[in-house]
Amino acid sequence: MAYAASSLKPEDELTVVVRRSIKPGKESEFEQTMRNFVEFALAFPGHRGISVIRPTAGRDYVVVDRFSDAGSRGSFKASSQYQDWMKRLGELTEGDPRIEELSGLEGWFTLPEDPGLAKPPTYKMAIATFLGVYPVVMALSLTLGPVIQSWPFLLSNAVFNACVVALLTWVVMPLITRMLHRWLFPVWS
Repeated sequence: MAYAASSLKPEDELTVVVRRSIKPGKESEFEQTMRNFVEFALAFPGHRGISVIRPTAGRDYVVVDRFSDAGSRGSFKASSQYQDWMKRLGELTEGDPRIEELSGLEGWFTLPEDPGLAKPPTYKMAIATFLGVYPVVMALSLTLGPVIQSWPFLLSNAVFNACVVALLTWVVMPLITRMLHRWLFPVWS
C-alpha cells in the first residue's frame, strides 16, 4: 500500500529494535555484512534510517531500524532480498534475533535495559514529549533562531527542525524517559 507523504503522520512511523548475539570470532565479518545490509536497507522505499549499536561488552549488537509506516516494514520483510540478508546475518549469529516493533512515539519510551516493560499510556507519552519539546524549541528559538532568521524560509525551517529532532532523539528524550521512569513505567506489586 502506498501513501502520499502528506498522509503520513508521526504516529504511523515504526521503529524496529533487533538484538543479535554474534558468534565468537565473527564480529568483523558481521560488521562488514551489516554495512552492506544497511546500504541495501536505506535504498528500500519507506526506510527512514538505521543505526547499529556495537556492544560495550559481550557480543550483543542492537540494530534500530525506522520505517515511515507498518506497510513499508511489511514490504521490506516480504522482499526476497531481505530474506537473503537475514540468512547471511543469521549464519553469523547465535540463536534467533530478538525483534521488537514500536510504533509512533513509543520508540522514545522503551529503555534498552528494560526491554520487557509495557509501553506507557498515550497521555503519559504526550506529557513527557511536551516536557522535552517545549524547552528545546524555546532554547533553539532564542539561540539558533536569530542566526538563521535571514536564511530562506525552507532552509531555516529544515535546519531548525533537524536540530529539534536530533536534540530530542539523542539528548532530551532519553533524559526525560529516565527522569520520569517511575511515572511512565510504574511497578505494580
